[in-house]
Amino acid sequence: MLNEPMLGDLRLFCEVARRLSFVAAAHEFGNSQTHVSKRIALLEKTLGVKLLHRTTRRVSLTTDGETVVRWARAILQDVDAMRDDLSSLRVNPRGSLRISSSQRLGRSHIAPIVSLMKKRYPELEIWLELVDRRVNLVDEGFDLDIRVGAVQEPGLIAHHIAVSPRVLCAAPGYLDTHGRPKSVDELAQHDCLVFRERDEPFGVWRLLGPGGWSTVKVTGPLASNHSDVVLRWARDGHGIVMVGQSYVAHALAEGLLERVLPAWEQPADVWAMSAARAAQSAKVRVCIDFLKQELAQGEFALWKP
Repeated sequence: MLNEPMLGDLRLFCEVARRLSFVAAAHEFGNSQTHVSKRIALLEKTLGVKLLHRTTRRVSLTTDGETVVRWARAILQDVDAMRDDLSSLRVNPRGSLRISSSQRLGRSHIAPIVSLMKKRYPELEIWLELVDRRVNLVDEGFDLDIRVGAVQEPGLIAHHIAVSPRVLCAAPGYLDTHGRPKSVDELAQHDCLVFRERDEPFGVWRLLGPGGWSTVKVTGPLASNHSDVVLRWARDGHGIVMVGQSYVAHALAEGLLERVLPAWEQPADVWAMSAARAAQSAKVRVCIDFLKQELAQGEFALWKP
């Protein structure tokens, strides 16, 4: 029953279910909307159930469709894993690989590393999506989510990729005018430039130092959802910022910024999150190993002290 055409139809159906759109699924697979509609109709006939409610404006899953999409995802993951074990994919991985990451980490590091990975493994087809939110790997069809901080979500496996602490810094001019804080608690009395990456707490800084963990609620006249913006404001002398050490290495070396409370930092390691089934895939393991190597010592590595 599960021949290659049907496996292809199940993949199409999973994409339609993920996007709730025939047009979007057709675009993703490089097919026409008519082709996708015909293949889904054939799948419904084969299974003997109605999978989707269709109107002129929207598509939604039927109850049977919700059941089929759960089974289809599990079946396709098992088929891909079997093919990995029966082939040379560990040496020459091939197939599609869907990766998500945050905007800043993705643009500065993951995207150029993906370019290098594609040159090393030309048979991989890689989709990288940059979103400032936590993705649902299973429901949205991602193999890996490269994130700062590992969230222990049910059914996910965290693969440690790189060490990347966040540090406090400010322009020397700001510190000369407002003073240099001597404790974490004193940060509450300063102008702090706050940004939030994905769904992290806004305006709450939790730092690790000689005395263990310390948490402070900070405020300031300027805030943004983009780290490049707050870094610019910090260089302009508007306050203290907490940001990844790799992103301020050059500014610190050139004296444009100065470390604040240098004995304190916020651990913010980089992790690759995968579903348990995906973790067994050769192409996923190859990707994780490649990211580890490149982020540690490659051309686009995270800065190390």
